[in-house]
Amino acid sequence: MEANNNFIKSMELNKVNAYYEVLDFLDPELVAVLSKLPKNIIEKIEEIRLRNGKPLMISLGSKDYFVSKNGSLVLEPNGCTNITHKHIAKTFQLISNYSIYSIEEELKNGFVTVRGGHRVGVTGKAVYGTNGLETIRDISSLNLRIAKEIIGVSNKIMSYIIKKPNTIYNTLLVSPPQCGKTTLLRDIIRNISDGIAAINFYGMKVGVVDERSELGGSYRGCPQNNVGIRTDIIDSCRKHEGIMLLLRSMSPSVIATDEIGDEKDIKAIHEAIKAGVKIISTVHGDGINDILSKPRFREVISEKVFERIILIDNANGVGTIQDIVDGASFKSVMR
Repeated sequence: MEANNNFIKSMELNKVNAYYEVLDFLDPELVAVLSKLPKNIIEKIEEIRLRNGKPLMISLGSKDYFVSKNGSLVLEPNGCTNITHKHIAKTFQLISNYSIYSIEEELKNGFVTVRGGHRVGVTGKAVYGTNGLETIRDISSLNLRIAKEIIGVSNKIMSYIIKKPNTIYNTLLVSPPQCGKTTLLRDIIRNISDGIAAINFYGMKVGVVDERSELGGSYRGCPQNNVGIRTDIIDSCRKHEGIMLLLRSMSPSVIATDEIGDEKDIKAIHEAIKAGVKIISTVHGDGINDILSKPRFREVISEKVFERIILIDNANGVGTIQDIVDGASFKSVMR
């Protein structure tokens, strides 16, 4: 019981520290307000949103709240802290370390990853050139998404993913948005990479295609999140291209990627499996029937590419494991 309590306290401390890391990138006037929020609220905050001319807003527990001038959360915007152009400009300066040119490549993707692995979504005026979208100017909104790494969140399900003697099942995580599948995938990657001595699993080389910089949270080439000692990351790369690059260059035993989508992704996954590489990935969906209703996923599921399918929802809080099923029979392996 004491060990569990210490684990919970450690998670809470990490969440609070992550929040204050993000505040380092905000206009000091906003920091003065956001610093007044109580610790029990800070632990749960997922996003801080700045919209020019609109009230300061935070998201927690899949709900949005306005922030009053005295640092309390309210449901109505009256009397709340309003975001001005000055707040946006100062915050963007801090995010870019006073050099917009240093982040222009990232801006093409609509977000910037900052120290600590936190991601800042950016909207404004899109500027096009001969090579397509070049940058975003006249910034109108910033969404600071707090990276909340939870070490150990996958420990209880690793026995369903690991295949003796020292490999894994091809695994697909299925979940609606904002139900914790990326957090779970990140910790699965860590466990696969580091190994788990207690069950004689010695770890495998993992290649991660981190298209949206959410898994590794790389900052200047260094992952800010713990993704394991045998992990190589290709950051801000399209999934199908990243999979092929890893196959050619890093001889991975496992390739992990978040949110497979189009036919190119699925074709690349087939190539990886033909090369003897294991795959672990995620997809948006409300269950088996939902993903089977999508033609491109129906094919890959019917081909039994994925040997384990982990179904996630938020029925008992974010990251609830609804079931783990066999990819061939769709029968639960948990019961």
